[in-house]
Amino acid sequence: MAMELINEAEVVKTWAPIIESATGVEDKGKLKWMSKYCHYHQLNESVYNTAHLNPNMNINGMGAVTLPGDPGLTTQFSAQTPGSGDKPFSLLPLAMQVAAQTVGLDLVPVVPMSGPLGILTYLDFVYAGGKLDSVEAPLLIKLALSYESGQDLTESDVNSVYFLGDSTSGSGQTGLIYTLTYVGNSRIDGYPIFKVNAFTNDSSTNYRSGNGTAGAKTIAATVNSGKLATVNSGNFGTLVASLSAGSAELVKALEDHISGFSGRGFAANSAVSGGFNNVSSNEPYLREGGESTVDNLMGLSLFNKSVEAQTYQVAAAVTREQVQDLKQFGIDAVAQVEAVLVNELTQSINKLILERIFRLGVTNAENAYANDSTNLNLVIRSAAATVNVAVGDDETGAAVTIATAATVPTNGDNGGTLQRRVLSKILAATNVIAIRGRRGAANFAVTNGQVASALQDIAGFTPYPLANTVNQNGGSLYPIGSIAGVSIYVDPNMAWSDTRIAVGRKGDGNSPGLVFMPYLMAESVQTIAEGTMAPKIAVKSRFALVDAGFHPETMYLTFKVDFGDYQLI
Repeated sequence: MAMELINEAEVVKTWAPIIESATGVEDKGKLKWMSKYCHYHQLNESVYNTAHLNPNMNINGMGAVTLPGDPGLTTQFSAQTPGSGDKPFSLLPLAMQVAAQTVGLDLVPVVPMSGPLGILTYLDFVYAGGKLDSVEAPLLIKLALSYESGQDLTESDVNSVYFLGDSTSGSGQTGLIYTLTYVGNSRIDGYPIFKVNAFTNDSSTNYRSGNGTAGAKTIAATVNSGKLATVNSGNFGTLVASLSAGSAELVKALEDHISGFSGRGFAANSAVSGGFNNVSSNEPYLREGGESTVDNLMGLSLFNKSVEAQTYQVAAAVTREQVQDLKQFGIDAVAQVEAVLVNELTQSINKLILERIFRLGVTNAENAYANDSTNLNLVIRSAAATVNVAVGDDETGAAVTIATAATVPTNGDNGGTLQRRVLSKILAATNVIAIRGRRGAANFAVTNGQVASALQDIAGFTPYPLANTVNQNGGSLYPIGSIAGVSIYVDPNMAWSDTRIAVGRKGDGNSPGLVFMPYLMAESVQTIAEGTMAPKIAVKSRFALVDAGFHPETMYLTFKVDFGDYQLI
């Protein structure tokens, strides 16, 4: 299918009335993306009377979605690795960094795909001044360190100077390449950030020079089996950490903003008029300092990631006798089977979205706890204790446990006051997401029936009221209302004992987080089995669920409620 530019206003004008009449959907946001999806679906669908039910024999098929190799020179075209034949559509070209139903499609933005392969375009702003792979190094770098015992860098080490040496360096040896000033740890992943100091007045060729003297090595080459150590009379000093290839990266300006970068704290040297060299300072230049100081540079990188539509598919068959005999009850057997198949796909998509939301939330909770000890788990015990709370698997599949100090109720506490603490934790989670993600506060939360019952029970709590619209009618997936502007959903598939809460922010498709990208949402094909002449139905859904952005986990936070010695409800 050739790529067609669409007039979105005309598409919405054509399809919105039909969708609204057929489904009752009135929300403008939903009508917009559903109209685009219907338009793309109409362009893409061409099966009609042709059935393709897993031939799996000697038909090649489309195969995997792949991009072609680097074209290289024009004379090398014949040797280029071919792609799959799909045309990569640019689905999300952004002026800013792309970083963020069933209940799932109410929790994530929906961006319809016009083909089975799409391209997500990212714009990355970094602190530059140089490159990792050139002798002219950037001013700021982030390092993934393997610390020696007891050598972790903390806030008290800010402004301390360290040496980054190559693999030939060791304690008490020369071969010192880069001097670094410790700036602090990343607020997102906790990795330490360093200012790279240029030694323009040092005669040793073993030192990195601001003008690239002989013997200088790049940052990328130095971290390959490199070491970080303290400076000791020109030698390597105490070993702090080891590094491996690829453990250095540029510092992203949006996630890890360094305010002193544009002021006196990051002046090229401390001799500037009216200036000083203190990376923890946010002070601006005095006039004479600004006039005589070279600006620090920021860089811009643009790159793409490919998105492939993946498939859920299921089939069902009925006998001719079922079709005939169920008519006496007014039941259309074929329509009933098709409805069951669609429900199967819907349930699968819903579970996939919720599983990814909970896992990303666990990753954010893990990082927040490691970086600044933020811990929103609520543990209630009758006596002081520290409980290892299992908050679930993170995005890599690793189980995460966070040690949590128990809250001991006072004489003034009762069931209502203890339940009220759950509301406070949800409110706190919205603000943690706003702080770490910098895109705004959370706007939804998903939990199980037990926690939902407690929230409904406490909806009218008056001594310390918190704005909410939680209704006290049970039984849905169910939105039950909102707390402090956060819509609360109940997942009926969560076990009664699984008292975790995932709080998240639904973006607009141009922010970090999960993005649901349907290609063919639900396509049904009917055929007649040759042997029995009975109808057979196959339903297929093709879509992509994308972790968009550089830190999609910052849009979600998962924590657990554990009432232990008390009853949650």
